Amino acid sequence: MKKYHITYLACAAALIGTGLGATPATAARSALVVRPGDSIQKAVNAARPGDTVLVAPGTYRESVTIRTPWVTLRGMGRGTVIEPSAKKAAGKKAAAEKGAPKEGGTKKVPKSCAEGGNGICVFGTKKRDVEGVTVANLTVRGFSKAGVFGMGTDRMTVSGVYAVKNGVWGIAQERSVRGVLRGNYARENDDAGLFLANTITEEAGALDTKGAVVEGNWLENNRIGFSARRVRNLTVANNYVTGNCGGVFVVGDENKPQAGALTVRGNRITKNNKVCPKSARLPVLQGAGVVLTGAEDTLVTRNLITGNAGKSPFAGGVVLFKSMVGAVNTRNRISYNTLRNNSPADLVNTETARRNGNTFTRNACRVSKPSGMC
Repeated sequence: MKKYHITYLACAAALIGTGLGATPATAARSALVVRPGDSIQKAVNAARPGDTVLVAPGTYRESVTIRTPWVTLRGMGRGTVIEPSAKKAAGKKAAAEKGAPKEGGTKKVPKSCAEGGNGICVFGTKKRDVEGVTVANLTVRGFSKAGVFGMGTDRMTVSGVYAVKNGVWGIAQERSVRGVLRGNYARENDDAGLFLANTITEEAGALDTKGAVVEGNWLENNRIGFSARRVRNLTVANNYVTGNCGGVFVVGDENKPQAGALTVRGNRITKNNKVCPKSARLPVLQGAGVVLTGAEDTLVTRNLITGNAGKSPFAGGVVLFKSMVGAVNTRNRISYNTLRNNSPADLVNTETARRNGNTFTRNACRVSKPSGMC
């Protein structure tokens, strides 16, 4: 049996504050160091709550599944690379449609991360979320589904991760609460660079994420930079979103509660003018800055939104568009944004025939459709 180098980090901690989100007490917290040639999965399996699996620089051709709460999987920067095994990589093209990837998700939790086509997975159960897992400081690339995927998680943190050229999402969380996606770089993923959703495979109302945070990420050359689908109560702040077909999407439908009740603040969203073909749910995408479709009570404020231009129905700086199943936007507030050189307009409201309480106030812009919103 492989014996991992274990470094003891701290003595036992009393079981105080666990209810406030503290790590449960363990006999000792330790670091399990993985070096090239070792198995990350075996180290994760050996980890106890509170432990860190520290992965040295090198290329590791495997998928990793984490089910133990309060475990940290940490690389040593971009040089720690996780890729599919040669067998999985060969099937990548068949697993995801290039340019129009199928929306992921599974009706049941896969037996392993590799089975689902993902790189790093954090899995809870339908009865209990797995808490406090962190994935940080590494590169995950070339997987047929997602680079990092969480399902049924609570307080899952992903930071400093380079998610590159994955077949659907760079980093995704489904049916998860209080997640933190901070300081990541997602590039050239076939769907969204970052993705939060309630469920992909069935009809359901929006999930209350209980304050999820998407902050300080660099999202470039994906189909969509960040997509929030059927979720509520989160903050999307201070991200740089460029070169995608669409920048930020808030997506809802006719189910209740409706998607929204979130804040999009302080982001730089520029030149998302890549062209992506239509998919099963969306038309051709190009030039979309911030798009609200079937959303309610969303605040879009103090963003810099420039140079988003295209022929897509969603093109423009900030666009309100009814969902593909006809759900309208209601009570959304678009205020204090700086917008310029977006086409066909800086502000676009396609639902002017309805009075749904959407407001456009104090935005610095030049052109709107209909006119009069700048």
